[in-house]
Amino acid sequence: MAISRLYTLFLISIIFFSIKSHNSKAKEEEENTPINRFQRYLRFKTAHPNPNYTPPITFLIEQAQSINLTSRTIEFVSGKPVLIITWVGSKPKLPSILLNSHLDSVPAESEKWIHHPFSAHYSDDDGKIYARGAQDDKCIGVQYLEAIRSLKSRGFVPIRTVHISYVPEEEIGGFDGMSKFAGSPEFMELNVGFAMDEGQANPGDEFRVFYADRTPWELVIRAEGVPGHGAKLYDNGAMENLMKSVELISKFRETQFDFVKAGKFANSEVISVNPVYLKAGTLSTNGFVMMNMQPSEAEVGYDLRLPPMADPDVMRKRIAEEWAPAIRNMTYTIKEKGMLRDHLGRLIMTPANDSNPWWSIFKQAVEATGEKLAKPEILASTTDARYIRALGIPLFGFSPMRNTPILLHDHNEFLKDTVFMKGIEVYESVISALSSYEGVSDQVI
Repeated sequence: MAISRLYTLFLISIIFFSIKSHNSKAKEEEENTPINRFQRYLRFKTAHPNPNYTPPITFLIEQAQSINLTSRTIEFVSGKPVLIITWVGSKPKLPSILLNSHLDSVPAESEKWIHHPFSAHYSDDDGKIYARGAQDDKCIGVQYLEAIRSLKSRGFVPIRTVHISYVPEEEIGGFDGMSKFAGSPEFMELNVGFAMDEGQANPGDEFRVFYADRTPWELVIRAEGVPGHGAKLYDNGAMENLMKSVELISKFRETQFDFVKAGKFANSEVISVNPVYLKAGTLSTNGFVMMNMQPSEAEVGYDLRLPPMADPDVMRKRIAEEWAPAIRNMTYTIKEKGMLRDHLGRLIMTPANDSNPWWSIFKQAVEATGEKLAKPEILASTTDARYIRALGIPLFGFSPMRNTPILLHDHNEFLKDTVFMKGIEVYESVISALSSYEGVSDQVI
């Protein structure tokens, strides 16, 4: 009886540990999936104003090592690393392919989200993955690696070397990130012949692709005048002069908007002018504005976005002579966050037609997956792509998300699992096609 009981306990223990081992292995396999790796990357808090880049960099290096890719980290500014992951091609002397994304994200008001913005909540009901950065643009940062993982598993070897770069600070202008990286000897050593960066989602059935960005200008106009009692009629007062400018700028804005409404130009092809703030008035000791006192100073701020084909000299002249003329006691400052033309005077844009061999390769690679591209666009906003295009390197902005609402910088940013997985498939086709091109003429801008 005792021996029988011991034997039974022995069998039960074997079964128990076998089940435990099986469940552990199953759990490990379940967690080691593209979706899970995407979730892990999304959970790193790289939102401004205090992004922590160390954990995601460590994670990405681990992923690169798991598929035998090399990596190195460079800091042009302390605490703001640039990560470069490399897949060496069979003909490394050919100009390389660069796939770029940014590590940082904008802040998120967690109380206004359905799920915590850094939980990467995965909804079983509809397959939505909620997280800040799900669309902008941690999706492509993972999809690049997952596509290469799949290509390597099938024995594919690229002809051209493929680099993946992960840069900081894009959401605040990229000045300590891609701007310094693109101007560095380390970037020149990569010998980049063609690059890709982020795009945007499309609520429709096609993928969007972008061949240029608009350039942001921050315009601040100030007016001065004689202060005095609010009951008096003033001529050439600060507020009067400022409001004349506001009216002129509003009319210019309307004319640009009319082109869009009439269907003559896309939103990203006109100069957008949007008021950001208006500051004037004299405060009393209790913090209220003195309504019976005419202010001696007034100020207004605008966000301008100029497409590549805009003439910056004409815009500067309009501001100086019409919007903020010195004759009306006005001054202004313009902070230009980028260039409209490169050092040779060429428009900073990449041809999206058959004159550019990279366009044909890219387009055919996307279509090979059964997908379609929408008409190429100028991006209405601004990305790090402008720093690379300014070097004369052709670049397309592309994030393969269709039938997806545009939620970058919005509450409840999400990406569906099926969209994410389709994106990996698309990048497999694109990366294999681009890295297999043996043509020599790469600089086409």
